[in-house]
Amino acid sequence: MKVKIENQFRAPYGVPNGLQLTDDGLWIVDQVTDRVALMSMTEDADDYYGNRRMLRDIPSESSNTSGMAAGDGSLWLAANGPGQRWRLPRKADAPQGEILRVDPCDGETQGRWALPTGGGTHGVEYDAIEPGTLWLTTLKEQTITQMRIEDWSVIRTLKLPLPRAHGVVRMEEDAIWVVHTGDRVIVKLDLATNAELDRIVVPEPHPEPHGLSICDGGFLYCDATSGWVAKISW
Repeated sequence: MKVKIENQFRAPYGVPNGLQLTDDGLWIVDQVTDRVALMSMTEDADDYYGNRRMLRDIPSESSNTSGMAAGDGSLWLAANGPGQRWRLPRKADAPQGEILRVDPCDGETQGRWALPTGGGTHGVEYDAIEPGTLWLTTLKEQTITQMRIEDWSVIRTLKLPLPRAHGVVRMEEDAIWVVHTGDRVIVKLDLATNAELDRIVVPEPHPEPHGLSICDGGFLYCDATSGWVAKISW
């Protein structure tokens, strides 16, 4: 697929590793501090210094946060295991990959669930087409798994074509998009057959794709290495 990639702005945190665009603005989570910011996306979004305006900044009990989603009135954070690699340990650190449900007003933890396969995770998506379910990148198995939130049961699992799966977006009834950060590609997979339907290549020197969100029929993504938020359109 031929696309246009444009840098938008630098995230308010040093290591932005997940993002989600909502009606309220753009949520961005930091991998080191595990804080979440809500950024303005309106026409007057820039402040006096040309920086994107922050509307809210909340803490979380997540750790080594590597992805995020929004849905059903909550934020969903992908805790990729303990955060000791980046900072001092905290009591609430996840011993392995977990998904945290977080209050978007104050960061209070509303629930937390371990990955069904163990190991780590780099991406999570609240499924607006099938409400009450989440998609998780289950890295240990090189798969992506759809979970029913109510009883935390597995609905279906898809094999991924490449390692280091990251951001996830479901914007179509029959398909799902998954970022593969190390290969700099975003792959579209058929939900029924697991076949690859399309892929977007993000070449250098563009920012490396990590977190992913729908935006104006295309995507927004963040780069945990450079701190940039970029837009993909076609």
